[in-house]
Amino acid sequence: MGWVPRFNASRIWLPAFLFSLFILFFTPTIPRSHNHHHFVDMRNLLASRSFAGVPNTINVITNFPFLVVGVLGFVLALDGAVFYISSQGEVYAWVVFYAGMVGVAFGSAYYHLKPDNHRVLWDTLPMMVAFSSLFSALVVERFGQRIGLFCLFALIFAAVLCVVYERNYNDIRFCMIFQLTLPLAIPVIAFMYSSKYTHSRYWFLATGIYLLAKFEGATDKKLYHANNYIISGHSLEHLCLSLIPIVLSIMLIYRESKFQRLVDLKDRHQRGGVNDDFSTELYMAETLQHTEQVKTN
Repeated sequence: MGWVPRFNASRIWLPAFLFSLFILFFTPTIPRSHNHHHFVDMRNLLASRSFAGVPNTINVITNFPFLVVGVLGFVLALDGAVFYISSQGEVYAWVVFYAGMVGVAFGSAYYHLKPDNHRVLWDTLPMMVAFSSLFSALVVERFGQRIGLFCLFALIFAAVLCVVYERNYNDIRFCMIFQLTLPLAIPVIAFMYSSKYTHSRYWFLATGIYLLAKFEGATDKKLYHANNYIISGHSLEHLCLSLIPIVLSIMLIYRESKFQRLVDLKDRHQRGGVNDDFSTELYMAETLQHTEQVKTN
């Protein structure tokens, strides 16, 4: 991977602002369709004579994994003993991400109990906060705390504005663009800019899971029929999306600094036992360290 010019915030925020103005003034409003709330699986599986049950049972309970991984990740990100997080800025971003997962669990469950245009915003906002913090964690990792924390606060503020705008004007354009651009921007940045950590491939794995989840949501009815009405595509989308924080948690547990890896390789080199594969690995590590130094200077 070749050297890429240093990240510049103005290269992102100015085009984003101009693009937002273009969307606002030159595209028609897109109201949220009531068909958005008509999911194929609306079964109430817990109803009885003494209990009214839980409407849309499967769509509600499939949000539980978000709560579990969100709470565990939140605690581990604050603790710092299990996750490999090397800066305070990353701590802030990852804590907000896992808090967003907890928000998704409650917000999505609340929405699916009675889907409508008012409740859907409690499903949308936590997800947008999670996207914002995940993107910011990547920016902190690749470019530094200052720009990363700026992205975190700016994107969360923008997410709130998008939701308020949709609530007041019944126009989903900004929420839609927000939820489309950030998940796609993450793998682009992960590919273009090298990381100081190992296990960067997990970012791409998370992107693949996200795309699979969107496919499952789009084929809600077809998947429901395909598996003999056991679970709908939308419920599978919930379960698939909950794998993303799990995958990223595994990345945080097992990753290490590439510079520390270079030190370990040199120690092994001094102790002997060098082969062709080892020499290649050492050369690649030194090349990565040199690239990072050039970008920093």
